[in-house]
Amino acid sequence: MTSTTVADGPLTPRQAERRRRILRASTALAARGGYEAVQMREVAEDAEVALGTLYRYFPSKVHLLVAVMREQLLHLHEQVRRHPPTGEDPATRVAEALTAAFHALQREPRLAEAMVRALSFADRSLSSEVDEVSGLTSAIVLEAARLPGPPSADQQAALRVIGHTWHATLLAWLCGRASLQEVRADLHTAARLLTAG
Repeated sequence: MTSTTVADGPLTPRQAERRRRILRASTALAARGGYEAVQMREVAEDAEVALGTLYRYFPSKVHLLVAVMREQLLHLHEQVRRHPPTGEDPATRVAEALTAAFHALQREPRLAEAMVRALSFADRSLSSEVDEVSGLTSAIVLEAARLPGPPSADQQAALRVIGHTWHATLLAWLCGRASLQEVRADLHTAARLLTAG
């Protein structure tokens, strides 16, 4: 099941609107109280859908919050498109974009915590959704980098490492194991892999 389907197939416009309401309700609950605040019954009530309907779209809270993360990354990707970073080289532009994305999540720490926890709990039943999240992270990095051509094999590997670093630094900051300065330094270090060698 992907972001544009339910168990029965592609979403109709009415189903897509219902899905948006569910994601908005989940985002608001997570922003107020973090992972524990996102209870399926409350999400259904806030989104004005039956509990059974909610489970048809999202079989678990983890599925739901990974979908919320996907939506947040889509929004961040659009922001990078509209307001591209202005650094002089790809590594600087990538670090600038990821730092801005980090600051956006930092403004909603409970939401960030809920999404990162869900991603950490994701099992194989969410492999396609987790792949979408990873793909969006790479797309944000590529958009920011503005490379002169398609990424080489080494640059594709660097994209994966940058994505892993971004998620790991976010988790470390949320757990109180990394300062903002360390997060920025790690993001800059990872971004330089795009132009290494």
